[in-house]
Amino acid sequence: MILVTGATGFVGSVLARRLAEQNIVIRCLKRQASVIPQILLPYSHLIDWREADILDSPTLEDAFGGITQVYHCAAWVSFKEADKEPMINTNVKGTANVVNLCLDYDARLVHVSSIAALGQAKPGELITEKHYLEETPANNNYAVSKLESEMEVWRGIAEGMQGVVVNPSVIIGPEAGVDGSGKIFDTVRRGLKYYTKGSCGLVDVDDVARCMIELMNSDITAERYIINAENWKFKDLTENIAECFGVQPPTTEAKPWMLELAWRGASFWSALTGNDPALDKIAAQAASVEQNYDNSKIKKAINITFKPVKQTIQEVCSALKTS
Repeated sequence: MILVTGATGFVGSVLARRLAEQNIVIRCLKRQASVIPQILLPYSHLIDWREADILDSPTLEDAFGGITQVYHCAAWVSFKEADKEPMINTNVKGTANVVNLCLDYDARLVHVSSIAALGQAKPGELITEKHYLEETPANNNYAVSKLESEMEVWRGIAEGMQGVVVNPSVIIGPEAGVDGSGKIFDTVRRGLKYYTKGSCGLVDVDDVARCMIELMNSDITAERYIINAENWKFKDLTENIAECFGVQPPTTEAKPWMLELAWRGASFWSALTGNDPALDKIAAQAASVEQNYDNSKIKKAINITFKPVKQTIQEVCSALKTS
């Protein structure tokens, strides 16, 4: 039996759908207040939903009966300083609980980390799986939580667990709606005047799910893999999204000092209103940095051909136009 944590989230729901499409019976976790995604409703006869929290060991253990494979997709994503301690606690302790039960039940684990847990390469070089994040105050809290979560997985592997870590780049897909990476599309659609000179890696959510399943069904263990289709400059990305929506693309470069003022202003306004800032410090700093990723390791491991990012961009825009 297969267990999927975080099955109501973006990656987890798409992964669960791909498994169910293969007529595989799976067990999925949801919290009491979570809503089952629309994309999974047609597969209700194949999905055994269990209410459990990764921080609640008894309910989590109840869901592990008969489990041989675990896809750990559950995580708290936040860049708010107020969420620092509870987010790190949730992501790290939750992963530790999952790892401990995988050891107890002899279950194989595929853990979803993030490129946020990777370090930086030298200028002009690609970031690889060998680049590890240096845990310093300058790093964002989410990145630290993902790095420390990975450490729990490596601890489990050292104790005999079969497991693999995946580090997806920016995941895009119509299932995101206007949340997460979908905010980029919604912002451009509403009118974005400025672009930045940085770059990032992009990958279709379905490709992430495919990679995870292929790795789970392999005999590979004790490895981490960057899941990245293509590296894109932010300017090219926003121009392509604008073209898909038929709106004016950004025409003015946002200089680092402008982004500095913007995130500080957003932080001040957030403090007054209590709402999440429209731009945070980490995002503002990353927007001007070129971060390009090497995907050769995952290609060699499972011989995957990634979906062209332009195709996914068109699919996302089409979905938002009709939403």
